[in-house]
Amino acid sequence: MGICTISNPPQNLLSEPEFIDIDFLKETVSDQSLKALIINGEGRHFSAGADRHLLFGMSSSKNFKAQIEKGKALLDYIEMLDIPVIAMIKGACFGGGLEIALACHIRICSENSIFALPETGLGLIPGLGGTQRLSRLISKPRAVKMILEASMINSLQAKEFRLVDFVVNGKETETFTFDLIRQMTENRTSKVIRYAMRSINNSGSLPVDKAMKKETKLFCILAKEEAKRQMLEGKQ
Repeated sequence: MGICTISNPPQNLLSEPEFIDIDFLKETVSDQSLKALIINGEGRHFSAGADRHLLFGMSSSKNFKAQIEKGKALLDYIEMLDIPVIAMIKGACFGGGLEIALACHIRICSENSIFALPETGLGLIPGLGGTQRLSRLISKPRAVKMILEASMINSLQAKEFRLVDFVVNGKETETFTFDLIRQMTENRTSKVIRYAMRSINNSGSLPVDKAMKKETKLFCILAKEEAKRQMLEGKQ
């Protein structure tokens, strides 16, 4: 299990759209023994989003669009990872911080968590895929309301909206997250986990017929390998 911590306390503001170097992340997850990844924030908060002063300062640079695209490419990469990625949320999860959480496969939050996409109140819109992922995850009317009002919701509302999957007592958030990962990955080979995640991810990125064909291919590979393993065990 790997842990990626957003570390810029106290609010864990994002100084750049690409909050972790994508090449470093690729190298890390290439370790086939890695079965899951947690993304969390240091201290009391997950992330309160972009540092607005740095963001507006960057907006006049020639490579501003490229920087935003790098941040979006990072979140796209996280969303399509072939290991489960869990956002472990506490405190503020705003703006770019929420967009990071939306790219994760599972969101677990503490009871004191609060969520918002405040960009429209700053004369902006969510810029790291938030308009797309939020409207796919919760109902479109709720996404419209949340984005245009720049309104804040608490953990119970987030659970009702299906923005998060689990709400846990603050002291138990870490234990709950580790236990969930253990339940999902214990006694599962890395290959089974990664093939399952690839097939699940294909359901959202490929036409149904192509996703089904890839599922069959992955299933057959695993079935042949498992049959061979059981045959070898039977001979011992």
